[in-house]
Amino acid sequence: MRFAHLAFALVAASIAGGSQGADSLPSELDRVDRRAELIGWEAVGRLDIAGGTTCTGALIEQDIVLTAAHCVIDDAGRKIDADKIIFRAGLRNGEFIAASKGRAVAYVAGFTQEPDGQISPDNIARDVALIQLDKPVARALILPFPIHRVRTSRGELMVASYGRGRNATLSVQRACNVLDKYRSGVMTFDCDITYGSSGSPVLAYDGGRLAVVSVVSALRQEGGKKIGLGMDILDIIPVLRREIALGSPQLPPKPVVTRRISVGAAKSDTKIGARTVGGAKFLSSN
Repeated sequence: MRFAHLAFALVAASIAGGSQGADSLPSELDRVDRRAELIGWEAVGRLDIAGGTTCTGALIEQDIVLTAAHCVIDDAGRKIDADKIIFRAGLRNGEFIAASKGRAVAYVAGFTQEPDGQISPDNIARDVALIQLDKPVARALILPFPIHRVRTSRGELMVASYGRGRNATLSVQRACNVLDKYRSGVMTFDCDITYGSSGSPVLAYDGGRLAVVSVVSALRQEGGKKIGLGMDILDIIPVLRREIALGSPQLPPKPVVTRRISVGAAKSDTKIGARTVGGAKFLSSN
């Protein structure tokens, strides 16, 4: 299984020039090995995509998954058919809480797949997609994450992801930091991300509850440190929700399957074609 290409990136000077170090180093990742540790994080899942790539996604409604646009576009720049994408919520050591194929996909107009897995600052700002699931997840099983009501420009963040070498089980970083926010809508943070973290929710507290403020798009190295890149999603999500609503066939939802099913862990090959490593998608930027 290949990882979708969330790129190890050198970002354009217009972004790289403004980055500053955070006051504290990122905390260590917590591997969610036990079911009790998954409580509150069930809405995060692994996206298994036709061709063997993987990304991370998060439920923001019972049937809507938020992820990165480059996760739902193939190497030729074509939108991947929704039914070729499977979302496994709460995946942990081969078991998951709920799973469904996609039913519809929408991503930001103007996002393009750039050569060799590269991504420009403008594309980072557009690197957002929604996947409508064929089987809505019962609210009794999983509570989706809300979208943060405020544009976050500073403060502490959390990230949950299925990264390379650890994509059979969710990893959570409970304390990392916003570094900078740019007029283009791009934001940088010092969260510990890697291949497979593409599409991961970047979260902050909003009224006492964790809410999504951004999506992991790309990564660059700066002074030996990892700098993650995401975008402001507050205005993007309503547009994509409308596109899903207008473009989806009007069919009654199928009942969700709630029994536990085991799935194999992703194979760990090391193919680096089109910026894919070990199965997880990641983008680069010039």
